[in-house]
Amino acid sequence: MTEPLLQVDNLVRHYLMPREKLFTPHPVVQALNGVSFTIEAGRSLGIVGESGSGKSTLARLVMALDHPTSGSVKLLGRDLQALPREELRQARRDIQMVFQDPYGSLDPRQTVERIVTEPLAAQGDTTRAEQQRRAAQALDSVGLRANDLGKYPHEFSGGQRQRIAIARALITRPRLIVADEPVSALDVSVQAQVLNLMQDLQAQFGITYMLISHDLAVVHHLCDDVAVLWQGRIVEQGPPDRLFRAAEHPYTRTLLEAVPKAEPPSRAAPPRDGEIPLVTASRSRP
Repeated sequence: MTEPLLQVDNLVRHYLMPREKLFTPHPVVQALNGVSFTIEAGRSLGIVGESGSGKSTLARLVMALDHPTSGSVKLLGRDLQALPREELRQARRDIQMVFQDPYGSLDPRQTVERIVTEPLAAQGDTTRAEQQRRAAQALDSVGLRANDLGKYPHEFSGGQRQRIAIARALITRPRLIVADEPVSALDVSVQAQVLNLMQDLQAQFGITYMLISHDLAVVHHLCDDVAVLWQGRIVEQGPPDRLFRAAEHPYTRTLLEAVPKAEPPSRAAPPRDGEIPLVTASRSRP
């Protein structure tokens, strides 16, 4: 049986908060409580849940940016927390991240070339010429041009900035990309473009995605499986078509009921001033 690309086993993360009084115990925030799942190579898993459900904590632990209280995260069979520092640095080639805010995740003082090649420079084993060549390839893969390498983030739109962030994630040729709310800061029309780009890159390079989102339409568009996270636990998991049509857990049904329902065009009321009409991306997979 083929080993999964990512295996998360009984992951727990508790945080000690400052004491309210000198001799009282530290309050404990239980961010994650026994989260387990696997992702097969070339597949996409969506993690959905409301704010405070533990989604971002899970992303940090999968990226080995934080230490779990207990449990393990294995990438290609390697426990990331057990790796020596140098081996973990090398393992980061296989796992990259796309952050939520394309305005805040790109340093405005750096050129696109510096931003995109940063993961390669951190590895320290490629020449400047090789970094430039691969940066040009990465930009081409996301629909930008090589002559954009000398520009700065403020010269691009929000959608283009997120394409730059995706190019930065692609440059090490990773096996897994963790995308934390990758389109929530973008206009609705631009969201569909970025999601379609992510699908195309998956088909081209065989990338595996772990998508963190509160937007069920985004998850339905991109993901093969969905895990519903509530109060630090996965309460339901399955293919999006089944999960969203016949949810079993009350929390999943609550999430679905909170999604605005669009009326048929003939009956729909015109949007109020400043209101964006609901647009749901269709899911098309080969």
